[in-house]
Formats: sequence, structure tokens, C-alpha cells
Amino acid sequence: MKVLIAGGGIGGLAAAAALLQRGVDVEVYEQASELKEVGAGIQISPNGNKVLDALGVFQTLKSLSCDPERKEFRLWNSGKPWPMFTLGKSVIEKYGYPYLTVYRPDLHQTLADRVRALKPDAIHLSSGAAGCEQSAAGVTLVLRDGRRVAGDVLIGADGVRSVVRNTLWGPTDPGFSGMVAWRGLIPMENLPEHMRGSVGTTWIGPGGHAVTYPLHHATIMNFVATIEGKTWTAATGSELGTTEECLADFAGWHPEVQMLIRQSPSLIKWALMQRDPIPAWTQGRITLLGDAAHATLPFLAQGAVHSIEDGMVLARCLEGQTTEQAAAALQRYESARIDRTSRMVRGATANTERFHSRELATEVSAERYLGQEWSAAPIFERYDWLYRYDANTASL
Repeated sequence: MKVLIAGGGIGGLAAAAALLQRGVDVEVYEQASELKEVGAGIQISPNGNKVLDALGVFQTLKSLSCDPERKEFRLWNSGKPWPMFTLGKSVIEKYGYPYLTVYRPDLHQTLADRVRALKPDAIHLSSGAAGCEQSAAGVTLVLRDGRRVAGDVLIGADGVRSVVRNTLWGPTDPGFSGMVAWRGLIPMENLPEHMRGSVGTTWIGPGGHAVTYPLHHATIMNFVATIEGKTWTAATGSELGTTEECLADFAGWHPEVQMLIRQSPSLIKWALMQRDPIPAWTQGRITLLGDAAHATLPFLAQGAVHSIEDGMVLARCLEGQTTEQAAAALQRYESARIDRTSRMVRGATANTERFHSRELATEVSAERYLGQEWSAAPIFERYDWLYRYDANTASL
């Protein structure tokens, strides 16, 4: 069986590595002219690290990343802290793997190296998808330069604006959520000592929130600040912003938030896209993976992790199958993943209100609200099902 993967992002590369490990031939077609990720931080919870370990890349990634001691909330104006949950050893004891904060290019490069170690010529650059076709005998991926590539199965891992998805189901791109995320990477040495801790912090306030955590051997502080009530007119999903505009969006927030904005060497603003879960991913020999299948707001920190899980479950479903069994295998993959990922998408959407509630306007109302929404019981209900899952052994 030959599997074609449209998209060489985190999900596509994870799927490629998992398939190659199982003896399934893979070709990855990536639109970019060089294989690199935009610098930013991502969080890899234990369920993601279980898969990365099975792919043979966990130890390498762990050596490049950070293992925070805890996650906490801080109130937007006063800075008052509230505990969210402890990390470090307690997470390993409970779930078997740590909770890592990861520099996205480190993860992407580690997965690319793994794929190339398994098959040196598997990744094809400057090969963006323009469309796809299928018949009873196989699939064809049509590339932007006119090339036509034949295979037995096609995986659309080509992101929120997936060409594969839109070819199969018509225009299904997510819409703009009304929220913009400001992203900055701050050299740790530029921050005062008390702001360099090994902590994941979420500043929460009415209509917005900001997240910080360390990356890349704790040499970088990742900063992401989300604000509601925005418009978006740019042709692309991101653009360079200015310090002044970001400061204006977070006027009145704590001086430490203001410092993080000012200390960011550059600030990129991203349109946050949103869509209800789609009811099906698979048609015949073609299916979807990652953001192409389940575009999500980033408020459960599971977007990258769920793409990695998808890749492992997909590979398990295709392992040992004949080309005649491919369509049924892809349906098993969809059935195994769609309920979980749909719940993740809805949970991330629900967290928007929890991070941006108007009850966070004052310390008194915030304390009452946090006790109601972010005490131990609701946190357990919201996150335990995510972290306990094991894509290496889950039922298919």
C-alpha cells in the first residue's frame, strides 16, 4: 500500500513516521519550499508524549523542551494568582509521562528527522495540493505545478484551509472567531528574575487572556495574548503587528503583561478560526487528519496533540491492510477518532468564556467565579479524559 499525505506539518509528519514504522510506504507532499515551522510555543500533554515515545522521538524532544512545575491563573489587573494544577512529577505519577512546553520548530524538526531516518526521500517540498481524485483502484493527488501523483490512500493533513477537505465537501473553511492572538518569543534574559519561573501562567480577564511558559531549555519565554472584539481583513491568517496596537488591546492589564508585550522583539497577530465539528472525514480512500478534520480554538492546548494522536491511530488502522481493505480501514480510523476530537473542539470553545468571563472584572467576583469554574472537580472533569487516553492502545 502507498499512502500519500498532503501536508508536512506536525500531524502529517507524525502520521508518516507511524506508518513507516509499520511497513506502510508513505510520500509526504508539502507546499513550503523548506521544511520549517513558524517559531511559537505549544504544549504537549502526557497523551501526546505517549505517542511521541512510541514514534521514537520523545527523549530527543524532552531534551530540547521544558517541564514546568505547575500551571496557574493570574488576574488581569491585580496579578493575584490562583492554582490551576501541579505538573512535574505529579503528572508523571498519574499519567506516565510529563507535560512539556515545546518550541514548535523543535518538534517539527524532530519529527522530520524521524521520517527521513525511516525513508530519506519521503518528504517532497514545493509540492502543494491543488486537488484530488479517486476511483475504485486508487487515488490521485493533483499538485499546484500540474503534477499528478498516484497512490492507494490519500490523507489530507493540509490544515484549516484544507484543499483535500474542500475538494471533497465543497467550501468548508472555518470562519473568523472575532478573536486575535498576539504571539511573541521573548529572550529569557530580557525579563526580570521573578518572571523567569518554570511555570505556565494564564492571565485571565474580561474579554481576553494571555499565556506564558518557558521554551527551548528555558532560554525563551513564549507569550500569547488573545483578545475579543476584533476584525480581520488580511488575506492570510497572520500578519506582523505593532507593540502599540498590542498595548492598546491590553490597556489596563497588569504591568507584567505590559512588560511582556514591550519585551517581545516582534509580535505576530493571528486570526483565530472557529468551526463546529464536521460530521465526516472520510470518502472512500481519502480521509482527513489534524486541523483539516477538527479545526479548534487553542484553549485546551490539544491542537498539536490531537494531530499526533490522529497519526498513530491512522497508522494502526492501516497496518497490515491490503489496498482492497483501505476504505474500510479509513472508516475505522474516523470512527475511533471523531467523537474524541469533536469533544475537544467543543471543550476548547467552552473555555473561551471561562478565560474571558465578565465576572473576572473584579477580584471579588473573580474569586467566586474561579471557585465555581476552576476548582479541583471541574478541572479534573475537563482535562483527565484528555490526558488518560493512549492512542497506542485505544480501541479501533
